[in-house]
Amino acid sequence: MLTYVPVEHPRFVRAQRDIFTQRVTLDCMNHTCRLVDDNHRVKLEACCQYGAQADLGERERIIEHAEQIRALLDPDVRDIDWFCDEGIDPDFPSGGYVRTRSIDERCVFLHQDQRGCAIHRASIEGGWDFHGVKPGVCRLFPLSFETDAIVISDDYQDYSCAYVPDAPTLYRGGRDTLAALFGVELVVALDAAEARLGVANQTLIPGEKLARRAP
Repeated sequence: MLTYVPVEHPRFVRAQRDIFTQRVTLDCMNHTCRLVDDNHRVKLEACCQYGAQADLGERERIIEHAEQIRALLDPDVRDIDWFCDEGIDPDFPSGGYVRTRSIDERCVFLHQDQRGCAIHRASIEGGWDFHGVKPGVCRLFPLSFETDAIVISDDYQDYSCAYVPDAPTLYRGGRDTLAALFGVELVVALDAAEARLGVANQTLIPGEKLARRAP
């Protein structure tokens, strides 16, 4: 069963307790990603294999930078539609989302000649700010959010990055991104919740599973 702690915030009134105890490595570019339930098979950028939901505003800003991003992508994906499955969701700032397309079990923006996200790479090489362009869902992973709660993505424990003993907690690793996406007031409230909890940090043992959220 999932356990939540109360959060004194006007929107997010609770947080999954495990965000304050479980860990994740932040060094994605140097970590060798492995699929825990698939005999620890190596799959780099495994968390990006399904594509990601992007706010409709983020899609528009990605399109604004399309020329720079397209130049980094493999030729076979440069000119396809990068998005699919548009939907309505009031939890997104615009009230809706699209999903970045997944091709051969990899987000379309991974189809380039280097590791990592082509959106992020284009921002570095082009000297522009990726905030508001690279999907917030990607930046926040493995943290996620519901209408009134900060939670953990269900697939977090499927990847080897969840089992690194000296990594920071999920909350500490994602704290700056939470502030950027939802405001400083949220991290102030979460800092207070963390302090009230007063628990020791933990690390998942391979084979151990956290409770999953209901679909």
